[in-house]
Amino acid sequence: MASRDTIRRKPKDTKGTFKRLFAYIGQYKWILAFVLVLCFVSNVLALIGPSLAGAAINEAAAGAGKVNFDRVYYFAGRMLLAYVFSSLITVTINIVMMYVSRHIAKGMRREVFAKLMRLPVGFFDRNQAGDIISRVSYDIDVVSTCLGTDVVQILTSVVTVVGSFAMMMFLSPALAVVALLSIPAAVVYVTKMRAVTQPRFSKRSKNYGIMNGFVEEMFSGQKTIMAYAYEDRVAEKFDRINRNAANAYYDADYYGVTMGPTVNSINNLGLCFIAVFGSFLYMAEAITLGGISSFVLYSRKFSGPINEIANITNELYSALAAAERVFALLDEPEETADREAALELVDVKGNVALQNVYFGYEKDRTIIHNLNLAVGAGKLVAIVGPTGAGKTTIINLLMRFYDVDQGSILVEGRDCRDYTRKSLRGAYAMVLQETWVFQGTIFENIAYGREGATMQEVVAAAKAAHIHSFIMRLPQGYETVISEDGGNISKGQKQLLTIARAMLYDSKMLILDEATSNVDTSTERRIQKAMRELMKDKTCFVIAHRLSTIQHADMILVVDHGDVVEQGTHECLMERKGFYYRLYAAQFD
Repeated sequence: MASRDTIRRKPKDTKGTFKRLFAYIGQYKWILAFVLVLCFVSNVLALIGPSLAGAAINEAAAGAGKVNFDRVYYFAGRMLLAYVFSSLITVTINIVMMYVSRHIAKGMRREVFAKLMRLPVGFFDRNQAGDIISRVSYDIDVVSTCLGTDVVQILTSVVTVVGSFAMMMFLSPALAVVALLSIPAAVVYVTKMRAVTQPRFSKRSKNYGIMNGFVEEMFSGQKTIMAYAYEDRVAEKFDRINRNAANAYYDADYYGVTMGPTVNSINNLGLCFIAVFGSFLYMAEAITLGGISSFVLYSRKFSGPINEIANITNELYSALAAAERVFALLDEPEETADREAALELVDVKGNVALQNVYFGYEKDRTIIHNLNLAVGAGKLVAIVGPTGAGKTTIINLLMRFYDVDQGSILVEGRDCRDYTRKSLRGAYAMVLQETWVFQGTIFENIAYGREGATMQEVVAAAKAAHIHSFIMRLPQGYETVISEDGGNISKGQKQLLTIARAMLYDSKMLILDEATSNVDTSTERRIQKAMRELMKDKTCFVIAHRLSTIQHADMILVVDHGDVVEQGTHECLMERKGFYYRLYAAQFD
């Protein structure tokens, strides 16, 4: 658990967060102006009540046998009407603010999701999916709830405090001054508590993000956990994370829940002063009994909102902490913009060259060192090497998921940075080892990325990928719905679907990252033969661990620690009896 010093650290930019939150509210300024008018009317009606109550008490206190019940009923009836209409207007205000907060949350989620689509791959490599989901769901919900309810309470409280104080001054300026004696103490207390509670709410949001990230990670690897009988240790680790989250929640609310009762006690101290000095004024006939009754009711209305604001402050701190996490995501640096006057990559033939390329995911750690490679159109290039050698990194650079630190990657004779990212990436089709399918029909999954694809084209791609017969055995054939993440089909079948998707995609360059690792040897051979036929006139980059699958490659790159240590055909590399020969021999020893 973090130290006390860490907990007490102030948020980075509370003032800036407030400004950005109110920018969202400002989109509904006319609705808020209408709400403000309703708040004023509702509070005026509520403020009439104590005055009418005082008038009724004065009628009842006229003396024994002199009570004018008609007048008492008259004032009591109007007081009831004022409170009923005030309550109805308050309900209307709450409904309107629910509408506003719902649309603000929708707008924030749209903005956050659009931002996620513009972020570089590196952001998702550095952050847990669960933590990102927590910001999109939990944190925005906290902000939305605050804007929908707390804003109304603040507006209402302001009007109530101002109106109540005006009526108190009208009834008795002397008592109004007495009532103010307890206010500085309440203000100082709330200000001091702010520095204590707000960092704790920030810590609470952070711990919930960590917990959601862990849960998402464990659920996605549930089969592996069960296979290694790791359930107990995962449960123990979750208990620690859950305990930290619960402690952070308790730590924040412990100080938060004390604010309301403490401020209420301070306000009650002011009420005691009013009772004492009010009795002296009554004895001096400076105020009537009904006037004192009205003043006490107004003082409660005056101090009540201050107590509410103390409680609202906790929710505001929680919303600020959540908003800071959302805004931190929105402030993440996006992919560098395309160069000015960047070209659309058209008429692709498939000529690719890497010249003196250096790259590292971290500034002080270079992974690729002076890589040079020239690939002609329609050639098949295989990239092999031990784990961590830099094979996938080369693919990331080709797709511009990351940009090179030094050197250049040429496509059709031009630096790939001279093209728009969209057109460059659209020139490649990809099949990754980590298969991805979405909830939808098999037809939709294969046709993904090929807008307007016909059933005939999808079937042809499925046949080429040797999955057509499996699809036809399904209850609805190509209209069968795949569950989320393809849970109702095998991993090998998912990989065949992604291969069919790549085959359907009309591109001149193809990237295969161990694309047949989840299929049996017999199917793999058939797919390799079909893919060779379909990959004619396409430049192909294949990452392969099974070296038997790339013996017919036009060029084999052997990568080790970011360096191309050997390159050539299978036969040439085997004759050299170097690094590739040892890799090949290790697989067939």
